[in-house]
Amino acid sequence: MARGKRYDTRPFGPARKTHTRTPTAGEIRAALEQALAPLSVEVVDDSAKHAGHAGAREGGHYRVTLVASAFAGRPQLERHRMVYSAVAPLMGHGIHALSIIAHAPNESSGH
Repeated sequence: MARGKRYDTRPFGPARKTHTRTPTAGEIRAALEQALAPLSVEVVDDSAKHAGHAGAREGGHYRVTLVASAFAGRPQLERHRMVYSAVAPLMGHGIHALSIIAHAPNESSGH
């Protein structure tokens, strides 16, 4: 019996790490709408601007601008925590970076 190389005959070879799917801007919007009931929300996928850097392999880069009554009387840090809490199920599963602009209804969006 000749000795030769052994080949892995499984269809895809050894177990491979599966790539997590990047959530869509619509999924992020839906999570924010469900948790915060914003009066307005804009989600922009800025991933193309970050193509090529190491973090781009870990997920998308998004910019979120929203106005919600839930932010009234709360400092920016707490508002950001509220937004991160709303999208928590999506974080680490395709979102690498999230830029947040969060206003209460009585605030000018020009800040």
